[in-house]
This record gives sequence, structure tokens and C-alpha cells, in this order.
Amino acid sequence: MTDSSRTLRRGARRLDATDVARVAVVAALVAVLGLPGGFSLFGAVPITAQTLGVMLAGALLGPWLGALSMGVLLALVAAGLPLLAGGRGGIGVFVGPSAGYLFGWIAGAVVIGLIVHWGNRKPVAWRTFAGVVVGGILVVYAVGIPVQSLVTRLPLAETALTSLAFVPGDLVKAVIATAVVTTLVRAYPRAFRRTWVAKPVAVTVSERDRDGAPVA
Repeated sequence: MTDSSRTLRRGARRLDATDVARVAVVAALVAVLGLPGGFSLFGAVPITAQTLGVMLAGALLGPWLGALSMGVLLALVAAGLPLLAGGRGGIGVFVGPSAGYLFGWIAGAVVIGLIVHWGNRKPVAWRTFAGVVVGGILVVYAVGIPVQSLVTRLPLAETALTSLAFVPGDLVKAVIATAVVTTLVRAYPRAFRRTWVAKPVAVTVSERDRDGAPVA
């Protein structure tokens, strides 16, 4: 069996009980991170700790399970459970100023997972940080800001400018998420439930003979 065939089989693996449990745990984690509540800027979108959970969802579960965990959470919210910061829930939150950010959680988890686990390689600090910044901040903002502008009827540029107030806090969350992921990679790699591709070992010039062949 070729390497590509094995990769396809891994990608096509069906959800099992362990996957379902991991998805549920991460969704619950995001809900718990909303318990302290949040505070709003300009009466619009609240600043909460829940985006930290989104970052961890993509980084720990990978792109598709990470997105599934966010989808499960939002489905429960739509059903009326008060799982968002400040005890918010119900279908009404999906037509409010923060609606785009909520849908951005799903897209963000996908992008985070793709970057952090790029090439099916073991997560490293720089790639993890890049993934959570691009997916957990840029992608979420790219979805959230236009929707917020539409709902609040403020110009897009003005909405984007006011959203800059979120960036420092989100960067702190990105650092925390990176620290959590890199610690788990070293201390408990089974948390990722992945078989990573080994990094190729470079052959130095001193290990080659004059014809360019590696020395036995």
C-alpha cells in the first residue's frame, strides 16, 4: 500500500466513540470558558475567553473534528442552551452583531487545524502560533466584521477599526493556546490521537563520499 493510500484511509476514518468524546469535551470547554462572562465595547460584540477554546479546538482536534466541535456547540446554542458568554443562547444570537464571529469559529477551527498539522507533521511552537493567529483571529475577524457592520449599520472601515480593541487580548489567547499545545505534544501526545510523519534526517557533506553517495 502506498503512502498516499494510507493517507486517504486515515482521512476517511469514521468517527468512533473516542472521537465523539473528544469533540464533546472541547465543545464543553468552550462553553466553560464563557462562564466568567464578557464585556462589550461600544454596545456590540462582547470580549470573552471563548475564542481561546476555538483556538484549542482546531489545534488539538485537527481541522474537521475541530470544526465539528464548534458546530455542535453552536447547534446547542441555537437550541436555546445558554452556552455563550453571559448566559446567552437561542436563535436570536445568530442575527445579532456577534453572529458572524460565531460562524467564524467553525471556519477558524478548520484553518487552525490545517496549519498546525500541516503535512501531518508534529505541531511545533511557531506553526502552532501562526495557525491560531491566522485561523483564530484573522479568519474569525474576516467573517465577523462584515456581519457586524451589516447588523449595526456602521461603515465596514469603522467596524474594523473598533474591532482592533480585540486584538491584544486575542494575541494573549494565542500565546496561551500555543503553550498548551506544545506542552501536550511533549507531555501527552496521545491527546492529539494522530500518527505524525517523521521529520526527514538531513545528510551532511561529511557523511558523503566523493561520488556523492551516503557513507555506510
